[in-house]
Amino acid sequence: MKLFPLVLVVTITLHACSVTDKADNNNPKPLKHEHRVYAEAVKDTFNISIQLPEKYYKKPDEKYPTVYVLDANFYFPMLAEVVKQYETAGLLPPMILVGIGYKSFAAMDSLRERDYLYPAAIPSDEMKSPGGGKNFNTFITKQLIPHIDTRFRTQTKHRALLGHSFGGYFTLYALLNQLSANTTAFDNIASASPSLWYNNYYLNQLTDALKDRKTKNQLSIFISAGGKEDRQWNIEPVKKLSQNIAESKLTNVNLQYSIYNDLDHMDTALITYIKALQSFYKQPGS
Repeated sequence: MKLFPLVLVVTITLHACSVTDKADNNNPKPLKHEHRVYAEAVKDTFNISIQLPEKYYKKPDEKYPTVYVLDANFYFPMLAEVVKQYETAGLLPPMILVGIGYKSFAAMDSLRERDYLYPAAIPSDEMKSPGGGKNFNTFITKQLIPHIDTRFRTQTKHRALLGHSFGGYFTLYALLNQLSANTTAFDNIASASPSLWYNNYYLNQLTDALKDRKTKNQLSIFISAGGKEDRQWNIEPVKKLSQNIAESKLTNVNLQYSIYNDLDHMDTALITYIKALQSFYKQPGS
């Protein structure tokens, strides 16, 4: 499933880390960092983009929630500006934004099928995917998060993971994986227009996994679809999974789901991310 037209992107290796730090006139120290990180579990290099809060260096004792966004070649530049403006306007609290991307836009459009899906595709999927989502999740949880937490002043709780389409599938798979492993890498999950049809609705087991979860942390899940998407393959699966979770009335699980009536598949990500972040990190008085 090729979703994106070709555009330019940023780049990032945990070993011999290549870093480009960008300063501006207001902040002599850089608020944006670009790295190349070699992922041991995936055997490939990813481009990681980081944006720090505006007053990161002026408040040296402050720690911040960290938000990870997939398909960063496409979404990071847009979301970074929105997060910065919303922080300035008091619509979002300060946060560290981390984008996980590829060496090029074309590479992202191809390799996301390798990295975002698990298990391997079956004939009814009409696509070839090796089911690399488990390896990609290992890279994020075992390598990337520790790297970011070591380098920057992050909160070890309240992390968020945002994804769209196959990326939306991955965020829910990552949640399923951490439930199975009894870990809490992410407390906040945003899934925009997830490809729930994949592998005969493999992720429908998420409801039972949430019922059986052992951890007691507050978990927030935000799922969406566009009203102009295919009803059978996109809208109804999102409604069914969301309703099943909601009807389970789970303790410490905050679920929100939205069907955006006037939006199509490629329109849902940015609005979902904004509304999800506002829900995850509510401001005083909001």
